[in-house]
Amino acid sequence: MGPSGAGKTTLLYLLSTLDKPDSGLVEVNGIDLLTLKGNALAEFRNKKIGFVFQFHNLLPEFTLFENVCMPGYIGGFPKKEVEKKANELLSLLEIGHRKNHLPSQISGGERQRTAVARALINSPSIIFADEPSGSLDAKNASALHELFLYLCRSLKQTFVFVTHNQSLAAIADNIFILQDGVLRPK
Repeated sequence: MGPSGAGKTTLLYLLSTLDKPDSGLVEVNGIDLLTLKGNALAEFRNKKIGFVFQFHNLLPEFTLFENVCMPGYIGGFPKKEVEKKANELLSLLEIGHRKNHLPSQISGGERQRTAVARALINSPSIIFADEPSGSLDAKNASALHELFLYLCRSLKQTFVFVTHNQSLAAIADNIFILQDGVLRPK
């Protein structure tokens, strides 16, 4: 958490390898991420990191099912395993009945749950979420927050959120404030 312009999204992008720092070290599970290049970096992202963005970033020409499967296909996992897991995740997230719809045919909350399923498909070590409920109304935001809490506990997933939303922060095990370039525990 932190004020607008404090660098929360930048920090998240640095931690998730979407941006590179000017100096310093970014290390995950003993791997210096700055040493990864090209295919090695892409493979690390695909298999170790999940992303949930504020505006879901689903590919509009693909169904929900195809959007969820895409990282698994790219990761080279067996097609049957990817599709089985995609069906399980969509069902778990209560949108399995909508799997053949395009993103334009479903609600914002359903699109965001699809983005969560896509982030989980490769069983990443960590999921980074940048204002994941920022584009949702209060009811859908609350439902998404409860879903995150459930996923953290049941699937033992690690989520790192950047948010202004106090109710999302309230479910976190740890809260940090980024202000004036310094990250401090709350």
